Amino acid sequence: MPPAIQFESVSKRFMMTTERPQTILEWLIALTRGQWLSRRRQEQALWAVRDISFELPPGECLGIIGRNGSGKSTMLKLIAGILRPTSGRLTVRGRVSALLELGAGFHPDLTGRENIYLNGSVLGLNRAEIEEQFDSIVAFSELADFIDVPVKHYSSGMYVRLGFSVAIHVKPDILILDEILAVGDQSFQTKCMEQIYALKRRGATIILVSHNLDMVRNLATRLLWIEHGRMRGDGPVQALAGQYMAEAYQQPADTQEVKDEEAFERWGTGEIEITGVRFLDGEGQEKTTFRTNDPFTVEIAYNAHKPIEDPEFGLAIYRQDGVHVNGPNSNAGGLKTGVVSGPGRIRYCVEHLSLLPARYHVTVAVHDSELPVAYDHHDQAYDFRVVAGGTQELHGLLAMPSRWEWDGSSSREMAQTELGHVER
Repeated sequence: MPPAIQFESVSKRFMMTTERPQTILEWLIALTRGQWLSRRRQEQALWAVRDISFELPPGECLGIIGRNGSGKSTMLKLIAGILRPTSGRLTVRGRVSALLELGAGFHPDLTGRENIYLNGSVLGLNRAEIEEQFDSIVAFSELADFIDVPVKHYSSGMYVRLGFSVAIHVKPDILILDEILAVGDQSFQTKCMEQIYALKRRGATIILVSHNLDMVRNLATRLLWIEHGRMRGDGPVQALAGQYMAEAYQQPADTQEVKDEEAFERWGTGEIEITGVRFLDGEGQEKTTFRTNDPFTVEIAYNAHKPIEDPEFGLAIYRQDGVHVNGPNSNAGGLKTGVVSGPGRIRYCVEHLSLLPARYHVTVAVHDSELPVAYDHHDQAYDFRVVAGGTQELHGLLAMPSRWEWDGSSSREMAQTELGHVER
């Protein structure tokens, strides 16, 4: 069976044009930057995709991963036929349905009803086919009350609902998704994922771009890793996702990533001042890069400008995507400091850091232990990273201490019982 999608040394180039300054302010900025003030426009080639080759059999689900600007979305637009390659050969077999940029394929001045007909015709349906699917499209989108309202008045979530509903009702051979589901609400995302899995079971070819690696790993059967427009890797999901995560979260220099005071929100009465925060390893050495299951300590230096009884020191740790990991504090941990006065240090010690690879932001604060009064609060002011190593686990947020057990004898007895039942 021929591949559904075939790239043969495909490249896509864009020409970036630098305009000659037009206003006095633009001239001054150009002079300050030392730019050449030619009367002609300057053009610079940008290769968004460079010499990519791969084949995707029908029915496979391909995840494309890479940093922002690596060329992932350009590849999807090439497959969808929105862009044409600068060089190389691209073959796509089957009806393609694509959900790319928010609102793509919609006319803002047309109503939702009119855009269903417009978008459906662009995706290859005739009027009779659209009318046959119309009620189902509206019902899935849950926009019956707004279907005759111009879509320029729709929220981003409403755009996604209508666009996805049309895309899946086309009954595509190839479905293309570009991070767009991140906009909708959770219940609609769940409904969309159910439809995507249903398409997958029916044998549709799916190409997915998302920074949500958990979703990509659950859905994709294969990954492409794109970097600076070139193929970095092509292979099984687990192996390639592990390599990508290990590199993405690697920190070249182990230096404290504390933000400038202006870069984070800080508030409090100032009666106790947080004067420094450090992350320490098992040897008490300062560092900001750890592996899963490493010893991990947060050390908070403070200065109490007046005697305060039993202040509450606390943390809040957030993963880079905003997930709140935990929020420990000294009172809940059973530590009573008594009256603090002057400078001092307090530590939050973790024997085995359970976090999986990612970047984490840390809020550090000291409050009154009984009243809702903050003495000093540094909101997500400090960063550390967890890189691959220390565990083979990759999915989710935590590597929980655990073990696997297997009762082999019981399994054999069960197999013999089932076999005997079959023979009878």
